[in-house]
Amino acid sequence: MGISKNDYYTIKIEDIGDKGEGIGKYEGYTIFVKDAYVEDEVKVKLTKVKKNYAFGRLIEIIKPSPYRIEPPCEVYKQCGGCQIQGLDYDKQLVFKEKKVKDALERIGKLKNININTIIGMEHPFFYRNKSQYPVKRDNEGNLKIGFYATRSHHVIEHEKCYIGNPVNESIIEIIKQYVHNNNISIYDEENHKGLMRHILIRAGHFTKEIMVCIVINGKDLPQKDQVIKALTTIPNMKSISVNINTEKTNVILGHQTKKLWGTDYILDTLGNITYQISPQSFYQVNTVQTEKLYNKVLEYAQIKGDETIWDIYCGIGTITLYLAQKAKKVYGVEIVKEAIEDARKNAQMNNINNVEFYTGKAEDVIPRKYNEEGIYADTIVVDPPRKGCDESVLKTIVDISPKKMIYVSCDPSTLARDLKYLCENGFEVKEVQPVDMFGHTVHVECVVLMRHCGLASEK
Repeated sequence: MGISKNDYYTIKIEDIGDKGEGIGKYEGYTIFVKDAYVEDEVKVKLTKVKKNYAFGRLIEIIKPSPYRIEPPCEVYKQCGGCQIQGLDYDKQLVFKEKKVKDALERIGKLKNININTIIGMEHPFFYRNKSQYPVKRDNEGNLKIGFYATRSHHVIEHEKCYIGNPVNESIIEIIKQYVHNNNISIYDEENHKGLMRHILIRAGHFTKEIMVCIVINGKDLPQKDQVIKALTTIPNMKSISVNINTEKTNVILGHQTKKLWGTDYILDTLGNITYQISPQSFYQVNTVQTEKLYNKVLEYAQIKGDETIWDIYCGIGTITLYLAQKAKKVYGVEIVKEAIEDARKNAQMNNINNVEFYTGKAEDVIPRKYNEEGIYADTIVVDPPRKGCDESVLKTIVDISPKKMIYVSCDPSTLARDLKYLCENGFEVKEVQPVDMFGHTVHVECVVLMRHCGLASEK
């Protein structure tokens, strides 16, 4: 009989999809429904119909799921930040654990893998140490500073973000007042005109130090003394800067940052290590869970003190320095020059001398050091961006064949793809540890311990 676009159907939600959408069935068709949760009975209007599946808009919750909760944020449905805030947190963890398992089995073709219970958050609100706010004017000319709605560049304003740092509210109010008082032009993506583009805020979780970076389509801020004076009333403000981005691009930060007041960085700590964090630095957004994540990396590394370790995609040296506390020597490699400069500063600041950092592609640097200097890796750690490892990096790892490999991933799909390649080329997955770094979102972090198959009998 089939189903038709714009028709209404009542379905029972049986599962949650990769993006957090509810999944139900009607006469053999799979129907995806945003904001619907497992065991909801819902009325939906179909918005798109394909051969075997369809998308529906939630019209009415006929019988709510026992896992459905009242979310604290009034605009979470419109805002693209918290896709599953209306789902009980324990059930969020079940979903994320299943997401990892499904990706490893479906994409990685990995069966009977030892996947540990996910490490959840004790306090899953107000955890982000970094927030990036787009600045827009709507069609009526009203100033909007908030977050993008799902799959759009329409800015959703809200008074309080329940996963961001509470200090952000005061900072955004100061920026709004500064824009109003000085008639600051706002960037328009269509015509590439206007000055203010984004507001970047970083906060040290343990140090409480605050950074504000205003991203502009120009060379400087007019009347900048006014905004500096207002922002420095915020307790623990340490760094105020502008980032210059005059490109017609969706990339938030440009290449040049100019300090307006204070330092070029803020400090924060992970375990016994202190890190300098600049506007461009990659630093995990959830400091509390990052400590748990890195402790798991340290546990998997099982360092005895005589190991040589390579940290690929090392960024500002967060994992490198963590491992260097126990290893004989740790080498970090990263293609971003500024990140390596930060990594070296962090090593010096912590008096860690058994590390070396190299700028370049891992597939170039590591073979050269191996062939020319005989630097072997007992363990290789990778923590790539969401797109996963370049295949050339994976090939380099296979060529080096370290005894042990630890893969830190923020995307189960690309993780599964890369693990498949490694398992087809001499490695075996020993253990997978999911970690919830991003409460109320569909994202999940993982740490994977792998060994070369010749060592498969070891823990």
